[in-house]
Amino acid sequence: MDVRDDTTTAPATAFADDAPLAVSRRLRLITVIATFGGLLFGYDTGVINGALPYMTDDLGLTPFTEGMVTSSLLLGAAVGAVTGGRFSDARGRRRTILVLAVVFFVGALGCTLAPSTAVMVVARFVLGLAVGGASVTVPVYLAEISPAERRGALVTRNELMIVSGQLLAFTSNAVIARVGGESGGVWRYMLVLATIPAVVLWFGMLVMPESPRWLASKTRFAEALEVLKQVRSQQRAEAELAEVSALAVKEDQAKLGGWQDMKSTPWLRRLMFVGFGIAIVQQITGVNTIMYYGTQILTDAGFTADSALTANIANGVISVLATFVGIWLLGRCNRRPMLMTGQIGTTAALLLIGVFSLLLPSGDGRAFAVLAMTVTFLAFQQGAISPVTWLMLSEIFPMRMRGFGMGVAAVVLWLTNFAIGLVFPSLVSAIGVSSTFFLFVVAGVFSFTFVKLYVPETKGRTLETLEAELRARFS
Repeated sequence: MDVRDDTTTAPATAFADDAPLAVSRRLRLITVIATFGGLLFGYDTGVINGALPYMTDDLGLTPFTEGMVTSSLLLGAAVGAVTGGRFSDARGRRRTILVLAVVFFVGALGCTLAPSTAVMVVARFVLGLAVGGASVTVPVYLAEISPAERRGALVTRNELMIVSGQLLAFTSNAVIARVGGESGGVWRYMLVLATIPAVVLWFGMLVMPESPRWLASKTRFAEALEVLKQVRSQQRAEAELAEVSALAVKEDQAKLGGWQDMKSTPWLRRLMFVGFGIAIVQQITGVNTIMYYGTQILTDAGFTADSALTANIANGVISVLATFVGIWLLGRCNRRPMLMTGQIGTTAALLLIGVFSLLLPSGDGRAFAVLAMTVTFLAFQQGAISPVTWLMLSEIFPMRMRGFGMGVAAVVLWLTNFAIGLVFPSLVSAIGVSSTFFLFVVAGVFSFTFVKLYVPETKGRTLETLEAELRARFS
């Protein structure tokens, strides 16, 4: 099965981009509010990086329980991705995000107040349910409400908020550690900050509209048109609804929507194979070993504990800057070449981290060399691989099962993330940093090959046109 396509195709339906200024502002506001889910995703996955050393002392963590505390969120995210996807298909994208805001708040508060390792693992699992649900629902919501020509930029704003959340976590960790590093329970202050954006997300989504494509999938065409009029010109809203409603009727007749459809429909099975591959490719770069254990990697390289916390902010800064570059590139480059370029860059950076850790003597030289390579790695990861991954997963699945399809792919992504987060401390303890990163280099070579052979191009199509192309290609 070779589905390569390096061409950029214009949307099948040419809509005039003549939206009034108020409509553009409404679309920007919807994007900002919805992507607070991404901010929470980033903060809650990144905060453990700086909190873990302090938590280790207070809770008496071993390398194995460190892995459990870190990866329990990821296991929860796997469950949250598929349940969140099914819930959003059944009850709506907006309602799902409202529920997730509550779960974010409860999970963050549980982590803050956890008196023991067992409670912390459970609370992190609950928080993971929200992270996984948001990782699926927010990109789908943005993809379905965005105009075709702006979909890449708007969906990728969620990735920008994810890395901004991670930067916020790294920065607040360093500040809190400097101010109160010697006091007991300083990590609790790091964790409780996540409750604030959860409140903003809940109140903000109360006044946001439902996805017009979800409304159309439920044959609520009048409501879908009213939402489209909020974010399109009158003429474009009516033309777009005609295309969306025609596909909704066709999918209703085909009864697409769940596991049984995926198993019994050959083109959907092949599409899920591609979705699973994209998800795995994003994770086996080893990105989250740096996001979760970056402080410890830098300490092992030669930084002091406080200096490693401060130096780790560089990882957050480069992630944000690279995501801005990624948003710019998505408007000008095809998705597949970006993904392959990102694979080459991350694999080379990981190879050099392993080499420097193996050959350079401990001290400032090795410390700054490793820091330079983690920054380079994140530039390629956050500037190419991550934005393309979440964008493609929000695009490739049929309308009636978009939440479910992306949810199942995200389960694979989070389970891969979980496995890596769980075994990384034990791997480093057993075989060392260099050998561990060499394993990721090998995985990077396999990832590049998969993308080159199997991943289709999605740029420049409406979601409806893209669905028709993928149905034809995989049938």
